[in-house]
Amino acid sequence: MRNQPGRPLGAGAAGFEPPRTIADFEERAAEILEEGPYGYYAGGAGDELTLRDNVEAWQRIAIRPRVLVDVSDRDPGTRLLGRARPHPVIVAPTAYHRLAHPEGERATARGAAAADAIFCLSSLATAEPPEVAAAAPNGERWFQLYVFRDRGVSRELLRAATDNGYEAIVITVDFPVLGIRERDVRSQYVLPDALASPSMEAMGRNRALSLLQIGELIDPTLTWSDVEEFASDCEVPVLVKGVLTPEDARLAAEHGAAGVVVSNHGGRQLDTVASGAVALPAVADAIGDRIDVIVDGGIRRGTDVLKALALGARAVMVGRPVIWGLATDGADGVRAVLDLILAEFDVALALAGVPRASALGSTSVELRGSG
Repeated sequence: MRNQPGRPLGAGAAGFEPPRTIADFEERAAEILEEGPYGYYAGGAGDELTLRDNVEAWQRIAIRPRVLVDVSDRDPGTRLLGRARPHPVIVAPTAYHRLAHPEGERATARGAAAADAIFCLSSLATAEPPEVAAAAPNGERWFQLYVFRDRGVSRELLRAATDNGYEAIVITVDFPVLGIRERDVRSQYVLPDALASPSMEAMGRNRALSLLQIGELIDPTLTWSDVEEFASDCEVPVLVKGVLTPEDARLAAEHGAAGVVVSNHGGRQLDTVASGAVALPAVADAIGDRIDVIVDGGIRRGTDVLKALALGARAVMVGRPVIWGLATDGADGVRAVLDLILAEFDVALALAGVPRASALGSTSVELRGSG
């Protein structure tokens, strides 16, 4: 029998050991969550080739360590949207956090704030932007925007975010239609009626919806001119999430984006596209001197963060591991996951002989077997 999501883990639990790796957190979350929600979070599109390659592509990259370097004073900081940040790890936008824990996005926001990580709230959140802001008033937050067929709903979400201190808008552009997610098709998973999403309610959708029905609410006519309009009208920087080619990266820069997120939607949209690790270098070469480049997909270790920065990213987004932490122990689990990745990143900087993250570059890594 599975435990209830969000069950406290108390130190006195017989035989229980806190998770020590991201893999441990996922294993624990799989025990806690019901099959439908776990499959929704864990699954990908098609044969899940891209889903697997998102992780494996980072493993194919080798670090080239330098020795006899003074690494006693290390700095993991980065600059993002013109500001100094304490580290390069961002909580990626993921939907429906109350599937994983009763406090949902409010707990995620508190955990992210405790780890000094930016939290990017999803348009398909189970809490409104003001609720999340109030839950972690000192946390840094961005807002991910799906552009719905009802553009009025999207603009209301954007206004709610900017009115409540969200510092950037991240427009997801790789979701004109829902990808073929066979795990969800086989399980026939439908989101429960009680799982309210403010954006769905704003469109009068108060009953349970299939994932296909949710996908049909998103506007498939979105173009670069729309991105330019959002960027022009918005009070805060706009980033474009879902870019995998240098051609689209250049278009993002030309149409007013302040940054791009190199992303394949966690392998959940079009199977067999490139992983973030594979797509990143060409995108960074094309626009890294003009606008900020972030990457997501398969980040599971601090060494992955190092590799991403070496390949031209200014920051990484972490999605599923945060959900596993949330399911395992709420806000504390989120913080534990982020702290784990950041601790590994600190050690990686030291052992790579690059004490300042800003000094990482292409000479810090190589493809395995290419040296």
